[in-house]
Amino acid sequence: MLGIVSLPASGTALQHTALVVVVGGAQYRAGSHRQFVQIARHVADAGFPALRFDFPGMGDSPGEPLAFEDTSVHIAAAVTAVHQHCPQVKQVVLLGLCDGASASLLYWHVSADPRVAGLALINPWVRSEVSLARAQVKHYYLWRLAESAFWKKLLSGQIGWRALKELGHSLRALRAKRPEQPSFQEAMAEACRRFEGPILLLLSERDLVAKEFLEHAQTDARWDGLLERPGLSQMTIKGADHTCSSSTASRQTESFVLQWLKALR
Repeated sequence: MLGIVSLPASGTALQHTALVVVVGGAQYRAGSHRQFVQIARHVADAGFPALRFDFPGMGDSPGEPLAFEDTSVHIAAAVTAVHQHCPQVKQVVLLGLCDGASASLLYWHVSADPRVAGLALINPWVRSEVSLARAQVKHYYLWRLAESAFWKKLLSGQIGWRALKELGHSLRALRAKRPEQPSFQEAMAEACRRFEGPILLLLSERDLVAKEFLEHAQTDARWDGLLERPGLSQMTIKGADHTCSSSTASRQTESFVLQWLKALR
């Protein structure tokens, strides 16, 4: 795999904690609108080395693309690499967006890697048919049904009945039985429960994935109390979309991550 380490400038006090960025989705090491480049350079300016890398089949790394559930061995290799290239590093923090955040929790679930001192999770991915249906009903359909403009468009034929059919599908999904096979969401919850280090949870204010995560964590028994667990810091990125695409949201994210890193011991 190809990786790039952002190093502190000469003369900057070197920190013993490194940031390892776990890329999610169909992205490579730069991230959406160079988000991961900006975060890595921002923390490096404060003395924290930061590694960004391409999973197989993405960016400049050869091979077949992987599902985020199957990336643990590659995350382990990245953690090892940053220790090899930065001898002063004693511990790492994993930072991931969307299913990169999920992959970070899943990695610790299967490895309990003692080198991982903290987890920075941005809009974690917990999608299932039930979780999506719950988030859509609460944060989209109920809001739409309360709008007079929606009913005017519906009755005038400007929009079809498909929206109501989709609502019906979401309601049926909410009544569906849970699968008996353990899910990746359950493994994430178990990792969050067992991990003793600090966790930074960043949730975008205007993101359905973030709202879906909150709904899941607040309604699934396996997540009971985890958002209030000691050491978990939950922050809202004001006005942000899923990838924190605005300059304001990007700066907020960088600031939250750096301040949290500085507080690590």
